[in-house]
Amino acid sequence: MVPTRDLGVLIVGGGLAGASCAAALREEGYDGSVLVVGREPDPPYQRPPASKDYLRGDIERDAALVHPPGWWEENSVELLTRTSVMKLDTGERVAQLSTKDSVRYDNALLACGANVRRLRVEGGGLEGLHYLRTLGNSDSIRADAEQAERVVLVGGSYIACEVAASLTACGRSCTMVMPESLPLSLGFGETAARFFADELRSHGVELVTGDGLERFEGDERVQRVICDSGRAVPADLVVLGTGAVPDVMLARSSGLELGESGGVRCSDRLATSAPGLWAAGDLCEYESVLHGRRLRIEHFEVAAAQGAAAARAMLDKGRPFDEVPYFWSDLADWCTLEYVGPASRWDREVVRGSPADGEFTIFYLAEGRLAAALTVGRSDDLEAARRWLTDGTQLAGQEAALADPGSDLGAL
Repeated sequence: MVPTRDLGVLIVGGGLAGASCAAALREEGYDGSVLVVGREPDPPYQRPPASKDYLRGDIERDAALVHPPGWWEENSVELLTRTSVMKLDTGERVAQLSTKDSVRYDNALLACGANVRRLRVEGGGLEGLHYLRTLGNSDSIRADAEQAERVVLVGGSYIACEVAASLTACGRSCTMVMPESLPLSLGFGETAARFFADELRSHGVELVTGDGLERFEGDERVQRVICDSGRAVPADLVVLGTGAVPDVMLARSSGLELGESGGVRCSDRLATSAPGLWAAGDLCEYESVLHGRRLRIEHFEVAAAQGAAAARAMLDKGRPFDEVPYFWSDLADWCTLEYVGPASRWDREVVRGSPADGEFTIFYLAEGRLAAALTVGRSDDLEAARRWLTDGTQLAGQEAALADPGSDLGAL
């Protein structure tokens, strides 16, 4: 590949991680050339609104953008939308773009994000089936929902729960079909999952649990979801919340070392196996000094922090990435959960407050130390949780104080 021009920094991926990297470069005083290449038609935007307030029509498209429209020109950051990097020569530090141009870079960030996990099932080609990852997907679901009365959500994930809440708030009848016993139980356990299940049911969402997806039926357009048990659930519209997989196609073709969870293997400073190349966001599998193990975090808050950390590393200001992963999700305006962790395992749950009252925190303990914390309506509890996660505080024997809503967590 013969480069047509030279760059200071190339950012591959037009999502939150890439936008955060560009902003951090300028904030740190970098005045070299920066090019952000994104395959979507929109400038970098926040993804959570796609299943929440943007899907409901509560906010306009520009409200989801990471930076206001004029930011790119004002900060001399070049943004190419509808553009992909087709090849990456990590030895020569040259990237070939889908525009047929080739650019040489000094440093680069790989932030390609993830793709939805598509299911191969009978009837998967019928109209009325949707996956949700982009604002464009959200537009399609909202338009289709205008003519739909019965909506089926496949899965018990964040996306399925959030879309069920949003479309229920818009007046649609929603049913969730999932193999799990309760929604969100895989990551949060039974106590939290029962609360979210009750919250969904209390607002009219029907839950079909412990039953997987067998096939879709209909004449051109979906009419029924058939479960493994044989149960038929009527459907005018289906949204599949089946998770996402990191987009490592470019990384693999470039010879980068991949990790065990399918992401790009990175150091504790987010450096890949290629010199001058860092990774951030959904595909970044980094060595966490905080957790003592390799992590790949898909939450958008972490993507922003990693993008900024990679920028500082490019400028020789980097340090081990020790951000405590934080995540939030809401079910319409019914409730908001916040979470720090993540916990790969735990042997005890200590509940502070009352799920029945809608204000509680669950501390997930492993061998007496905090592994994660989830809260609804008690955000202040997370300050102490972050400290314990960072310090590895031993909490064994202090469970009574943890559970007492009136105790001073700062004193533990």
